[in-house]
Amino acid sequence: MTIRVLLADDQALLRSAFRVLVDSEPDMEVVGEASDGAEAVRLTRQERADVVLMDIRMPGTDGLAATRIISEDPTLAHVRVVILTTFEVDDYVVQSLRAGASGFLGKGSEPEELLSAIRVAAGGEALLSPAATKGLIARFLAQGDADDNDPVRSERLAALTVREREVLVQVAGGHSNDEIAERLEVSPLTVKTHVNRAMAKLGARDRAQLVVIAYESGLVRPRVD
Repeated sequence: MTIRVLLADDQALLRSAFRVLVDSEPDMEVVGEASDGAEAVRLTRQERADVVLMDIRMPGTDGLAATRIISEDPTLAHVRVVILTTFEVDDYVVQSLRAGASGFLGKGSEPEELLSAIRVAAGGEALLSPAATKGLIARFLAQGDADDNDPVRSERLAALTVREREVLVQVAGGHSNDEIAERLEVSPLTVKTHVNRAMAKLGARDRAQLVVIAYESGLVRPRVD
């Protein structure tokens, strides 16, 4: 299966570089390029993209607004947005995750990291930020209004089983299914089942959204190391 990738960045030179890199891989192809958010949304629908590499700062409709539009469109439920940012300690990263992005990646990342991020996003298996530490999401959320718990999401947590809550805490810590399985002494398949059930009960698109919910609901508190 070929991963259909859309590039959204207002810098033509960067888009060209990303296109060459992505198109060099046998399992993915660039299906379109957008220079602003509105065009990114239109092309995502038109070209049936699987993964959108989205710059945050673009003229007109920015990447944050475009990400929100894509994530809220039921017909684009399969699309995963990876935010590209110059600085991984960007305040917009928190908003991007809340808007529905599957994760983020620094523009200074190695080519292999970018390609891996596309594959991971397409599979929906993990958070995206190879250069970041496992506590980075917590620090980002600590910069926002994480202390103001979302009562609706807090109520949804009541639908989770004890084991699903335990798994959610581990997911929020940035751990992979294999790592969680080892920590909880269960099989990776069992972990995956719990993650999928938690996503369904909490209305989360992917693991990145589970992390946001875990912090915003108060299940996990931001940690600043």
